[in-house]
Amino acid sequence: MEKVSRWLLMALLFSLAAGCGEPGEEQDHLDYQMYYLNKDITKIESLPYEMESGEDDTKGMIDELIGKMQEDSGDVDFKKVIPQDVRVDSYILEGTLLTLYFNETYRTMNQVQETLSRAAIVRTLTQVEGVECLSFYVGEDPLTDGSGNLVGVMTNDSFIENPGEQINSIQTSTIVLYFANKKGNGLVQETQEVHHSSNISLEKLVIEHLLEGPKSKNAQSAIPEGTKLVGVSVLDGVCYVNLDDAFRNQNYSIEEPVVIYSIVDSLSEISTINKVQISVNGNTKGVYRDSFALDELYERNLDYVEEVNNSEMKVNDVKGEGEEDTSE
Repeated sequence: MEKVSRWLLMALLFSLAAGCGEPGEEQDHLDYQMYYLNKDITKIESLPYEMESGEDDTKGMIDELIGKMQEDSGDVDFKKVIPQDVRVDSYILEGTLLTLYFNETYRTMNQVQETLSRAAIVRTLTQVEGVECLSFYVGEDPLTDGSGNLVGVMTNDSFIENPGEQINSIQTSTIVLYFANKKGNGLVQETQEVHHSSNISLEKLVIEHLLEGPKSKNAQSAIPEGTKLVGVSVLDGVCYVNLDDAFRNQNYSIEEPVVIYSIVDSLSEISTINKVQISVNGNTKGVYRDSFALDELYERNLDYVEEVNNSEMKVNDVKGEGEEDTSE
């Protein structure tokens, strides 16, 4: 028993010694993740990665990670996040902001691939100590989204749709929207196929695309220009839409019912929604223009929808549709 105890004590001492010093530091290098796109380019996947550069070598770590993101994973189930012929030509680190300059081929990525790749790049490089946010340039121009808006500075939080949820996958949905006709006295139905984060609700998707405006030439947005969505939720079949003060800005060339039923009819295309209430900054007092009380629950009303040939259009909301996919 004494010999057994002695051997156990020695084994314990060896195990404690193995857990200190350089081996422990080497283990820290395994705390990094390398992000990839799945083979269908619908979501982000990650694998543990052992960093070769020292943690005090910020430039070395950035160079290493950018290089790895441009290399094949070696696994058919994973695609590199920076596709073939897309390059990071240079970068600048100012304080905690890392600005990446891509070549013009970056623009050939479709909307789904670009969104996922951008999220993966940000997530990968913000692992570097001292890098907290990123900015993207294509050539000499700052990156813009599909609507021409500046993407701006991004952090991991830029890719969160709801608290605690991050963009890990993109899915495709078909939504039916109702926009004002050119005269402003009726509604035109438009079907859109849109790509979006898997954790964004359909009701939010519908309102955002109503605010964005129609794709077809025979329609116009019914909602006053500059209106922003404050919040939207569904409870017991009722959709509560909260818009900001700009909703009260009147465009009298569009009739009052057309504005209301553009929203109500579009949301009512979602199977879980039976009625809609519209508020302005959370306030349901008063009326919209002359006769539509904000505290009312409105149901679908298709009386204003035009019955005209080709008034219903199906459009695709994918950037670069028809272009060759450059992903590998």
